[in-house]
Amino acid sequence: MDIAVTGPKIYFSFEIPYIGTVNITQTSVSLLAVTLILMIASWCLTRKLTKRPGRFQVVAEKLVTMLYGLVEDTMGKHNLKFAPYIGTLFLSSICGTLIGMTQIFRSTTSDLSVTAAWALVTTGMVWYHNIKNFGFLTWLKGFTEPIVVMTPMNIVSEIATPVSMAFRHFGNVAGGSVLTSLIYGALAGLTSLLFGWLPDAVAAVFPPIFQVGIPAFLSIYFDLFSGFVQALVFSLLTMVYVGAACPPPEEIAESKK
Repeated sequence: MDIAVTGPKIYFSFEIPYIGTVNITQTSVSLLAVTLILMIASWCLTRKLTKRPGRFQVVAEKLVTMLYGLVEDTMGKHNLKFAPYIGTLFLSSICGTLIGMTQIFRSTTSDLSVTAAWALVTTGMVWYHNIKNFGFLTWLKGFTEPIVVMTPMNIVSEIATPVSMAFRHFGNVAGGSVLTSLIYGALAGLTSLLFGWLPDAVAAVFPPIFQVGIPAFLSIYFDLFSGFVQALVFSLLTMVYVGAACPPPEEIAESKK
């Protein structure tokens, strides 16, 4: 049994002056495919909006209403402006995971650079709104609370937040892919062990029976269920962190007194 688990394949590279080598990988192509799918789906669902909606418009409006309701419940009504970002993040995550089931594209979320980029964007939003709402000095002072000796731990905690978000999402998706590949290879070995003694002409008639069903079930779990859960968890953590940096206006005004 020969199983190789590698990173995304590099299709081609090119040089950009003052930047260096830029690689176009399987992940890059998958990200482009996901972007195009979401753009086309958005255009199809919104190009003929009517006052008496059809089935697709009803579904689209229901999903948007659920999104805004979730954002309002988690972040507060004053933070509804973040709903488009949260929706884009969730759809990019779930579609990026599910596209790997096509066996044509690679799951974008199985690449650490993708989840790390999302985590850094979230962290940047948190820092920006903390500084905007409370001031730069107040933001720095927060690292010394509740006591000054906690400053190193607070700094480590601030850095660990995007790291944990990125590795949690990436680890679950990539780990599921590796585990599925290992089980698929083991089942292939079991088939060869049980039917390998048969003549080639006879063995060719037997399908790889042990590779039917179990890998498909595992793919449904790791790609569909786990991918949905990880996308939801990542989006919820983003809402919690950004929401904490954007409290209601009256709380911001009270803190500045």
